[in-house]
Amino acid sequence: MPDARTIGPLARVASLRETVTQVLRAAIISGEMAPGEVYSAPALGMRFGVSATPVREAMVDLSREGLVQTVPNKGFRVTAMSEAELDDIAALRMLIEPPTVQQVTPRIPEDAIPALRELAQAIVDHAAAGDLITYTEADRRFHQAILEYSNNQRLVSLVSDLRSHTRLYGLSGMADRGTLAGSAAEHLDLVDLVAARDAKGAGNLMKRHIGRVRAEWAKHPS
Repeated sequence: MPDARTIGPLARVASLRETVTQVLRAAIISGEMAPGEVYSAPALGMRFGVSATPVREAMVDLSREGLVQTVPNKGFRVTAMSEAELDDIAALRMLIEPPTVQQVTPRIPEDAIPALRELAQAIVDHAAAGDLITYTEADRRFHQAILEYSNNQRLVSLVSDLRSHTRLYGLSGMADRGTLAGSAAEHLDLVDLVAARDAKGAGNLMKRHIGRVRAEWAKHPS
């Protein structure tokens, strides 16, 4: 069960279902909800201070994304991924993200760089605090912001889907081993390369970043 260190009580907002879905998705992506484990809607609802109904509705949405599977009379199991599936996704990311980052580096306007740097710093700060849920959201926003300059929404959606399905495996382990800070700092390095208009350097850093992530996946217990 995700603990109070990473997931706080849900705010009362217009669409409770969307809010619950977002928080559960982040918990799965960050690894706070572990692959293979079964979670009941009432227990999650109690944790978040809501009824079981919006949790069940959120889990239906997440099952369509392939992040959870229904376990009759028990709840929902977080989908586990094989090493082969993780290899396939890493290979696809390598094909797409480094050349795209290299391509968009000259396109990113100067006045957009401070906002990117702020997002990158937030990633570093959340890593230092061990706040994996907020780290995951900041990481998502940062990479999406850069990829948006490709002007290719299919590409942005595909990468977002790939990243969600890998669920940033091993974040908890990285935090425990003290390696999350190094991965987080690479986001600031990337902003520096973008600001310097070093397109090749930015693409190469993205390759190393994905390679580091895949290496950490290998340390994630199945």
